[in-house]
Amino acid sequence: MKIDLLNQLLADREAKRQVVLATDLASGEGRLLYPVEAESSGDELLAAAHRVMVADKSGIVELADGGKVFLHVYNPPLRMLIVGAVHIAQPLSQMAALAGYDVAIVDPRREFASPDRFPGITLIDAWPDDGVDQFAPDRRTAIVTLTHDPKLDDPALIKVLRSDVFYIGCLGSNRTHGKRLERLAAEGFNEADFARIYGPVGLDIGAKSPAEIAVSIIGEVTEALRRPARAASAAAQ
Repeated sequence: MKIDLLNQLLADREAKRQVVLATDLASGEGRLLYPVEAESSGDELLAAAHRVMVADKSGIVELADGGKVFLHVYNPPLRMLIVGAVHIAQPLSQMAALAGYDVAIVDPRREFASPDRFPGITLIDAWPDDGVDQFAPDRRTAIVTLTHDPKLDDPALIKVLRSDVFYIGCLGSNRTHGKRLERLAAEGFNEADFARIYGPVGLDIGAKSPAEIAVSIIGEVTEALRRPARAASAAAQ
């Protein structure tokens, strides 16, 4: 690999940018592709890079002209920030960790956010907006708010709606979610922002218990990660 290409790849990884290294198998020449917004670009190689990036799976692709290219995916780690150390957060944090996420929980209430209740999970003892800043979410981050308390959930939402996280989910009934959107509208957010929020959070599978609700949330987060267009369409309905 040429030194300038290697230096750029290292810089991209340090900046947590999603990047794909495309190597022409005939010539050995490599180039870096940034396919985050490439679904409708019309570029065959970028579209292929987008597919392997979403799948988190490197591999060889054959282009229409017969050329073969190896696409090596460099994705930042998956991360999840949970706002609220409530009952649902216990199974959700464990399931998310098993699914490959680096998980943190932000909650200033120490009686809830304790190592005894959340063994092995990073706990951020801060107000949620400060906790979001500490966590520094990126394109590979999912955010889930669980407290039902506007004083805790809303400051986090105001922060993450101005970021490029791939998933924002909020616990609460349709009525609760409607009031949430009214408060966010008063903060200057619009319908395009609201379309990014999965609320009520989780797939509609009839979940009742905290563990079942956690399953529904993990399922929805997975769909948003692996099938973003389908997940966005479902969320808008």
